[in-house]
Amino acid sequence: MKKVFCILLSVMLVLVSVIPANAWTFVDETRSQIPVIRISGDGEPLYNAEGERIMHFRGLLESNDEEEDGDDKIMDAVVNILMPFLREGILFNKWDNYYAALQTEISELFGEALLDNNGNPLPGTGLSQNKRNQMEQLKKTDKKIGKGYYAYNDYWFNYDWRLDPLAIADEFHEFVEAIKSTTNSEKVSIISSCLGTSVVTAYIAKYGMDSIHGIAFDGGVSYGAEALSESISGKFKVNGEAIERVLIDCANYGWFDVGDFILKTIALATASGLLDGVVGVTKITLYYRIAEGVTSALALSTFFTWPSYWSAVTSEDFDTALDYVFGEEGSEKRTQYAGLIEKIVNYDEVVRQHIPEIMQSIKDSGANLAIMSKYGSQLIPVCESADMVADQIASVYRSSFGATTTTVYETFSDKYIAEREEQGKAKYISPDRHIDASTCMFPDYTWFIKGATHSNWTTYEMKILYEVVTADKQLTIDDFDLSQFIVYDTENDTAEAMTAENCHTEAWETEQPKNLFERIKNFFVILIDWFRELIATIKKSETA
Repeated sequence: MKKVFCILLSVMLVLVSVIPANAWTFVDETRSQIPVIRISGDGEPLYNAEGERIMHFRGLLESNDEEEDGDDKIMDAVVNILMPFLREGILFNKWDNYYAALQTEISELFGEALLDNNGNPLPGTGLSQNKRNQMEQLKKTDKKIGKGYYAYNDYWFNYDWRLDPLAIADEFHEFVEAIKSTTNSEKVSIISSCLGTSVVTAYIAKYGMDSIHGIAFDGGVSYGAEALSESISGKFKVNGEAIERVLIDCANYGWFDVGDFILKTIALATASGLLDGVVGVTKITLYYRIAEGVTSALALSTFFTWPSYWSAVTSEDFDTALDYVFGEEGSEKRTQYAGLIEKIVNYDEVVRQHIPEIMQSIKDSGANLAIMSKYGSQLIPVCESADMVADQIASVYRSSFGATTTTVYETFSDKYIAEREEQGKAKYISPDRHIDASTCMFPDYTWFIKGATHSNWTTYEMKILYEVVTADKQLTIDDFDLSQFIVYDTENDTAEAMTAENCHTEAWETEQPKNLFERIKNFFVILIDWFRELIATIKKSETA
């Protein structure tokens, strides 16, 4: 864990220098006669040929401090990164060795999980043999036997989520046809989430809808995800308020607590304008000279040898992202990574450019459709869209296929809402006044759940999606006891229809000081609060 933070710190230093009464309880009332296939995103651990785990995101936070030479390795890594930066970059404006050192050191964290230059896995890496055996057994098992119906989690399709979604779509097609055959069913239904939505859209692009009764997209990224898209397309921006919000979210969800003093220090730096000033100086003096090289090194040493993650790049960012990561046409990296680029571009041409048509084809086929968009958590705090209403990874605009939203600090004006009322679209405005669902591709088939994080797939959203995709007709937002807008309580695991009274679930303040006087007042309030916390921290350390 030390190495992770030390290396990332060195990179950042370079960039900087540079149950309520109306609660809804889940009851599995639906008894579907249609098999349902679940496909999720990047949560399944991956292994090498020896059966050793090579990748799981929790593993990146596991400490290796027990190694005797751990501290020496950390220092070596930091030196290897910073020396070419200082000796060649700063002095002579030559950055290539710095980029190479950065990519080499970060790559060690991901090791065998990285794909080769053609976007292929290292031999023997991928799903565990046990998981592959389970998949083969599922293809031969009729889960309906003995209970008389199919549940929403009977048939899980697991896959190597690093790989090209178009290639995974072929495996998914085989799985669909096997389940149809085993269950003697004409069609199956699908509930997809996260990166699984990219596989499903690729599947539809290649195989159409003949085998599908209904499809659900839950927290999907097939229409893009700012956290992945903007991080490799030059839209880097340090946002102090967003950093505060994401740390508060982490503490609120019980992931980790950085402590009040650190939170108040960040708040003070933000209120004082210090972060804005540092970023401004960085951009003028250094950032623009090294941004593309650093982006490329970090991308190719972490997530972006994986074609799956490229599927979440937006159509607006795609060409720019290619240039940032691989250089312009004819560059050395374009040649070096030609095989990987071919997969990435092929997905763009076959799937990304045709998302609206692919989604419309679902409805045109007569299949049922359900879309679930999640929000209430801070988007990654170093991209330009950090103040968008989002679920940590993707904005509501993206995961809902087109909803109009405000920023996290704003709400729709009375005038805007009055105009929607005149148009007969008032019911599509969320009670917290952050979302207008009327502009979605399919507003009557799209639900929003506030308080459920991107990676928390609650039973409440599963109930809605399961019922829609297995129903004998298309169900809409008017067919459920919950409204189109749902509030989820993480602590108590309850859900209820959103109202003006229960909608403010954010762990952070939802209003920002507007005028100069309020901002000055806010700064001094934060400053005094910071000194109080500093004194309390000092006293605590003295008595420890």
